[in-house]
Amino acid sequence: MRPAPTAALRAAAFLLSPLPPPPTFSAAASRLLLPRRRFPTATFLPLPLRRLCSTSTSASGSSSGSQPSPVMDAQFESFRAQLDESSTLRDRIRAVVSEVESASRVASAALLLVHQPVPLADVLGKAKAQVEVIKGLYSQLAEILKECPGQYYRYHGDWRSETQAVVSMLAFTHWLETGGLLMHADAQEKLGLSSGEFGLDVEDYLTGLCFMSNDFPRYVVNRVTAGDYDCPRKVLAFLTDLHASFRMLNLRNDFLRKKFDGMKYDLRRVEEVYYDVKIRGLVPGESKQEAA
Repeated sequence: MRPAPTAALRAAAFLLSPLPPPPTFSAAASRLLLPRRRFPTATFLPLPLRRLCSTSTSASGSSSGSQPSPVMDAQFESFRAQLDESSTLRDRIRAVVSEVESASRVASAALLLVHQPVPLADVLGKAKAQVEVIKGLYSQLAEILKECPGQYYRYHGDWRSETQAVVSMLAFTHWLETGGLLMHADAQEKLGLSSGEFGLDVEDYLTGLCFMSNDFPRYVVNRVTAGDYDCPRKVLAFLTDLHASFRMLNLRNDFLRKKFDGMKYDLRRVEEVYYDVKIRGLVPGESKQEAA
């Protein structure tokens, strides 16, 4: 007769026996066994949220079947036509301005020969030839702007910097010829402009004069090197008068004011050259007066 298993043997047999596989259920049985989760409906939402849900639902339903407003379409169609026309006009302006910049660069390159031992008449002749080209290009700009009267300052930024460079070149050329300042009316006449619909902006003219002053320090040094000891005196007198005239203007802290502030450094460099020539007794006429 076999002895009855003890409690320890029964426990060991239970631990060593394999576990039965988990029961399998069908999909329908799984849905029945899983607890159902209740989702809140609009009935259980607070009153403000219920109103918001109902408003958004009605709005989405109404917008899905609505048609675009003909008034809105007509307005934006007119905007599209205006923008396309403005873009086409701006492209035409920029094409002419590009030619103005090219001609101005050629004229400025010709004026650089003034720092070399080249006859002044030859230098001015090459620069004036480009001035005539620039005058014809500004006439083309004026014809383009006649198509959009009253829109001068809308497109003015497309040729502002080029005009300032042209004025600088014209003013320096005029000073080399006459030793005086190119007036605003004379600059307009050289460019074929008028004071009417298409003219020379005053700030562009003033900025061009400030650019012109940058050429004088180098010009003075080169002229003294070439033996023209009276040139610093002439340039100093001209720049001093020009700087004093600019100080009459109430300039704001903008681009023109910064360029005007740079003029005093050009004036100081010319003064240094003049003083160096003067203390050496090289200024024509002054050495004779001191000896007498």
